[in-house]
Amino acid sequence: MQQMAQSAVFLSGMGALGVEIDFAHVVWDLGTNFFIREEDVHSQKKRVEAVHSRAAELNPYVQVNVSTDVLDESTDLSFLKRYQCVVLTETKLSLQKRINHFCHSQQPPIKFIGCDVFGICSRVFCDFGEAFEVSDPTGEEPKELFIQNISQGNPGVVTCMDSRTHGLQTGQSVCFKEINGMIELNGTTHQVTVLSPYSFAIGDTSSFRPFAHGGIFRLVKTPKTFNFEMMEQQLCDPRLLTPDFSKPEVPLQLHTIMLALDAFLEQHARLPNIGCLQDAELLLKFTEEISRTLKNKVSFELVRCVSRCARGCLSPLAAAVGGIASQEVLKALTGKFSPLQQWVGCGAIGCEMLKNLALLGVGLSRYSGEICVTDPDLIEKSNLNRQFLFRPQHIQKPKSTTAAAATLEINPEMQIDAHLNKVCPATEDIYSDAFFSHLNLVVTALDNVEARRYVDSRSVSNQKALLDSGTMGTKGHTEIIVPFLTESYNSHRDPPEEEIPFCTLKSFPAVIEHTIQWARDKYESAFSHKPSMYNMFWQSNSSAQDVLQRMMAGESMEGAFQVIKLLSRRPTHLDHCLALARLKFDKYFKRKALQLLHSFPLDTRLKDGSLFWQSPKRPPSPIEFDLNDPLHFSFVVSSARLFADIYNIPYSEEVKRIFNASIWVCFFFYLCHIETDETVKKPDQVKMTVSSEEEREAISQLQEAINSNFVTPGLLRMTPLFFEKDDDTNGHMDFVASASGLRAQMYAIEAADRLQTKRIAGKIIPAIATSTAAVAGLVSLELIKVAGGYRFELFKNCFFNLAIPVMVLTETAQVKRTQIRDDISFSIWDRWTIFGHEDFTLSDFMSAVREEYGIEPTMVVHGVKMLYVPVMPGHNKRLELTMHKLIKPSAGRKYVDLTVSFAPEVDGDEDLPGPPVRYYFSRESKSGEKA
Repeated sequence: MQQMAQSAVFLSGMGALGVEIDFAHVVWDLGTNFFIREEDVHSQKKRVEAVHSRAAELNPYVQVNVSTDVLDESTDLSFLKRYQCVVLTETKLSLQKRINHFCHSQQPPIKFIGCDVFGICSRVFCDFGEAFEVSDPTGEEPKELFIQNISQGNPGVVTCMDSRTHGLQTGQSVCFKEINGMIELNGTTHQVTVLSPYSFAIGDTSSFRPFAHGGIFRLVKTPKTFNFEMMEQQLCDPRLLTPDFSKPEVPLQLHTIMLALDAFLEQHARLPNIGCLQDAELLLKFTEEISRTLKNKVSFELVRCVSRCARGCLSPLAAAVGGIASQEVLKALTGKFSPLQQWVGCGAIGCEMLKNLALLGVGLSRYSGEICVTDPDLIEKSNLNRQFLFRPQHIQKPKSTTAAAATLEINPEMQIDAHLNKVCPATEDIYSDAFFSHLNLVVTALDNVEARRYVDSRSVSNQKALLDSGTMGTKGHTEIIVPFLTESYNSHRDPPEEEIPFCTLKSFPAVIEHTIQWARDKYESAFSHKPSMYNMFWQSNSSAQDVLQRMMAGESMEGAFQVIKLLSRRPTHLDHCLALARLKFDKYFKRKALQLLHSFPLDTRLKDGSLFWQSPKRPPSPIEFDLNDPLHFSFVVSSARLFADIYNIPYSEEVKRIFNASIWVCFFFYLCHIETDETVKKPDQVKMTVSSEEEREAISQLQEAINSNFVTPGLLRMTPLFFEKDDDTNGHMDFVASASGLRAQMYAIEAADRLQTKRIAGKIIPAIATSTAAVAGLVSLELIKVAGGYRFELFKNCFFNLAIPVMVLTETAQVKRTQIRDDISFSIWDRWTIFGHEDFTLSDFMSAVREEYGIEPTMVVHGVKMLYVPVMPGHNKRLELTMHKLIKPSAGRKYVDLTVSFAPEVDGDEDLPGPPVRYYFSRESKSGEKA
């Protein structure tokens, strides 16, 4: 960040990729440049004048200067020496070569990037000098892995614990720590030779002491040097990134055609005219001449296609290329991530997606079009660095409505319906099948797998195309789902997320992720789950007296014991909260350690004679509370503040300010003298089984609370807290960070800083503007294909990692058909339909299916309810019941989707599956569907 902040970048051009042209062409920019408005065209502004102020307000910390000077063959290039990186867009090739030569010859070299978009073709070229050093080639967080064994020998062989794959490559280096026995390796770094996915050699260990147990190794990132050639050399012998491995010849073909376009532009001072056959012939001649030099072949059809649209600019393609090029700028400035070597070319999310839809003219009101957007979240400050529709004045406003308003500034003719809902089963009444029936396609940018699966299932059941996309840091993906052509998102399963075992979280943390998750779980239990459970109990029960009477009568009431304990020990003043927090400190970080060490002393051995306390198990060390330790103090203060919040104990703004400043001087003396007797029972000590003695104790506690007039309506309510990582004033992250840090200290685990803790606890998926722009551009290109009804093989899924960089385009998975019989098959997209009426019986339904689709139904299920299973007692009598009586639809429901099995061809075989059968309660209900 410091390197980027101190850098100076020169960008030539402000078109879709950014080029300065005269104002006669500004009207073209309305379809590609999201900073240009109609009033800019009418006032005859130059691009740079129209764009400057709107670009500058994206980040007030970035200084954006403007120059309207002409950059051509006669320009003195010495002014470029004050820049670390030069970016040229849509500049003549001869001028690109001249400027690249100047940049390459400087000491140190000025990093050079050239970008072009010609219709459906694009390219990016990078030259960062002859010896460009990269400090972190991948950007991946190095993993720490536990060691099972290290052999004594030459070479010594390291084996990973639990058959975990190490993911190393020969030549990389690792460092070691916490090894018992072969302690000579601790703190040293060794180059590895990979032997298997689970083992590697590290050199001579024959003179070291024998390995006993334990130990961790971690990949050491080593700098890598990249060599770049100038554009002049690279034109004839290009190093090209290949996005689509099914068409390895295409990158060189596109490179050839774009060089032909450069030659056409140099000779005619223009690009080929749209649909001009004569220009296409001229372009073909240029292409053939260049092909002979590059020794490759290019089809005339491809050349003619490029010629036909070279004068245009496709906004999604510009967005994708702009995202890729912008990431290369960041690499040039910081030396982080592997740079592009040296060309990438290709042919035909969220805010970025809306921008692309606006520029493409999707959802225009005059054509009765509409875009429906929904997002339940409010704008946070962190959103401003990647969602360009938002500005500082929008913080804490709804994302959807704010984005809709900003998009209308780009294209006022759009019709946008903005919602504040989460798309999930709870909002199914809003986003019903009737709602989906009015859509042409669905576009998602969700970071939750379950949400994706839900939206996918709704899209499939309503036979709508789904364009899914997402990013994680420099990585991005797009997945295209088209009715009757492709498989759906639910057709494949992502690998399950690795869950931390409960016993590891509870007693045997080994790495910092374990302590952070433990702290997060403690937060949820104490400040969210218990208050929610407390409120639900008292909402379900009219009064404390009624609960007491029912318990005394021997009635079992779910949650009663836990609720009564919370009530009877409920703090009523701020100092009580502080006392409770201080007791929690001893419980979590002192008594837990003493209890474990009592149960498993340090010399405990297992049946095989091995030590119980060996890697990955770490023995805990009890922590004595120290008022002068900032971590101890932060835990007690943040816990007390959260207890006050859930128990609705008021405190003044001054005390709140002191809370936030993490100093509470007035309680220092009090903190040191709080009773920490281990025999005192705590309100959250709840056992799984309840004895009669505990029942009597709970009844007694409730009776005492009622008799002392302690039970008031206000005390029967708590305020659950929902974890909010982005508000540093609410104490949530203070609790998690301090609790995690103390547990790490207790188990001798290397602590994490607050930012790392926030990322893990908040499950933050890193986002960066470059990959967001790229993925939104790529998915918008697929939107054009869906709208155009393209054939299956032209749709492409994409995965990219701009850090490496790599981009992989793959064909979508073709939909599979399940054969029921020789002449009957179905896919996930098929749905059979039966229309009924008020007196339509189950027998009528089965006859209708047989007559309509030629196969005998054997079983009918609605959701989890079995309507007809012939082997079930009494089900044959149901054949004469009406469908309405069997299903009992809610008022206004027009249809249901039923699961139907069919008779096998051979008796004794299993029943055959089939597609969902949509049963309409009347033929008229088809026009006003509501599920």
